[in-house]
Amino acid sequence: MAVYDLEEQEQIDELKTWWKQYGNLVTAIVVALALGVAGWQTWNWWQRSQTAQAAAVYGTLQQAAAAHDAKRSREAAGELIDKFSGTRYAGLAALLSAKVQFETGDLKTAKLQYAWAAEQARDPEQRDLARLRLAVVLLDEKSYDEALKQLTVEPTAPFAALFAEGRGDILAAQGKKAEAKAAYEAALAKLAPAEKGDSSQRSGPYREVLQIKLESTGGRS
Repeated sequence: MAVYDLEEQEQIDELKTWWKQYGNLVTAIVVALALGVAGWQTWNWWQRSQTAQAAAVYGTLQQAAAAHDAKRSREAAGELIDKFSGTRYAGLAALLSAKVQFETGDLKTAKLQYAWAAEQARDPEQRDLARLRLAVVLLDEKSYDEALKQLTVEPTAPFAALFAEGRGDILAAQGKKAEAKAAYEAALAKLAPAEKGDSSQRSGPYREVLQIKLESTGGRS
C-alpha cells in the first residue's frame, strides 16, 4: 500500500473535494463535447450523402433535358426539389427543367419552376437567373407588371446590367420610351468599364446590343 506524507494526503483530499463538487459538471462537459463531435461528423456524412444522391438525380435530369423529354425532366426536378431542396442541385434542376418546359410549350410549369428557383434556390446567382428568365416568360405573355416585379430585386453584380436591360425591354414593350431609355442607360452604366488598353467591354457584342436598344428609344450613349 502506498504511503503518503502529510502534504500529499492534503493534495489528494483537496482533489477528492474538488471532484465531489465539480466532477458531475466535468463529466457532463466531456460527454457534451463527445456528442458534439459525433453529431458534427454525422451531419457532414449526411450532407455528403444528400449531395451525392442529388447529383445522381440531376444527372438523370440532364439526360432527359438533352432528349427534350419534358415529363422526365419535370419528374426529376420535382424529386430534387422535394427531397434535396437544401442542395444547389435543386436550384439548377428547377432552372433546367423550366427551360425544357418553356421550350415544349408548358408555360404554366415553367413559371412555377422559375418562381420556385427565384425564391428558394440556394445560390443567389441561381435566384437572379430564375427571376430574369421568369420575367422573359411573363413579358411574352404581356404580363408587364408581374414581369417588372421580378426585376425590382437588387441582383448580384453579374446580373446588374441584365436586370436593367430586362426592365428596359418590358418598358419598351409598354411603349414607355423615356423609362426604357433610362433603363438601357443604366444597363450600359453597369457594364464593367474597359481596362486601359482593352476595348473588349467597350465594343463587345453585348454593349452593342444595348446601344442599339437605347437608340431605338431615341437616345444615344
